[in-house]
Amino acid sequence: MMRVFGNSFGRLMLVAGVASLAAGCDAAANDDAAAVTPAAAKSASPGAKPAGKPASKPWTEVVSMTPEGGIRMGNPNARVKLVEFASLTCPHCKDFHEAASATIKSKYVASGDVSYEFRNFVLNGPDYAASLLARCQGAGPFFGLLNSFFTDQASWVEPFTKLSPEEQKKLQALPQDQQIIGLAQAGKLDAYVRTRGIPKARFDACLSDQAALKTLADMRTQATETYKLTGTPGFIINGKTQADTYDWKTLEPKLQAALN
Repeated sequence: MMRVFGNSFGRLMLVAGVASLAAGCDAAANDDAAAVTPAAAKSASPGAKPAGKPASKPWTEVVSMTPEGGIRMGNPNARVKLVEFASLTCPHCKDFHEAASATIKSKYVASGDVSYEFRNFVLNGPDYAASLLARCQGAGPFFGLLNSFFTDQASWVEPFTKLSPEEQKKLQALPQDQQIIGLAQAGKLDAYVRTRGIPKARFDACLSDQAALKTLADMRTQATETYKLTGTPGFIINGKTQADTYDWKTLEPKLQAALN
């Protein structure tokens, strides 16, 4: 099972992030990932308002950042609000994305009755790097980049699993504020995102954004402290944690029940 260990920011980013990438999607509730940047968790508002109609485009094209740090697709006043906490390096999250994302978008979000919000639940250093890059272009391009990271998960994760102990030691010796960039370059993420509209200058800026890093840490705190999630993917419907729900087969009936 994947867990995040470490007693410092550098160890969190590098050692824990690389060693067990392919193992699983669980996370300890009180580990250092939640403590990278201390922050008070904000709970999502469960209040549901009647669905309206978008002014000029389909609900599936209405995308915005939420106050909690997530990125939401759909009617902001949808009567059912679905939130997913997930990790870009989690194989189970990739499986859920492949099984559910098209249906959530075409059947539920498009109706205006359901909004879908993705919140990152980071598990390791490569996840931090990839999440910063997926989010740094803003809300509009986010879901396209998210789809790429999940679809190509095996290929972009693989270079991180092959970093030698010597390479990891060199990364750890970098100044703290350069370690994420160093890790991402060592894992060849710069080449991966360049073909997806993020040039080198933007790559460096995205991975140096301390406010964005704090947002990721805050969302992890929300997941573990507010919603009591211990792994990914995890789901919230109208502010309530969906216990023992990790796949679309289990989630969809609960989504339908919320609509009835």
